[in-house]
Amino acid sequence: MSVLVAASLIFVALCIGVIGYHYVAGFDWIDSVLEASMILGGMGPINMLPNPEAKLFAAGYALFSGLVFIAIMGIMLAPVTHRMLHKFHIDEGDLRR
Repeated sequence: MSVLVAASLIFVALCIGVIGYHYVAGFDWIDSVLEASMILGGMGPINMLPNPEAKLFAAGYALFSGLVFIAIMGIMLAPVTHRMLHKFHIDEGDLRR
């Protein structure tokens, strides 16, 4: 279930980037997908941004992508952490001390 939630979050974040790069920066769809996936994956931009609006969008999208990464890691690691706590018989009362 957590993999499905994480994949959905990645898909939505990628769509936001693709649409933004297409309409704000004026890139064609393929270049928009490339640019958004590179930023979302943490690799950095590929093409030169043509105007200040595109640069502001890219800055915001890069910050958003960092938050998406943190959220996805939380979603993916929560079940593993939960199972580890059960394996070591740690419950909420033990964590409060």
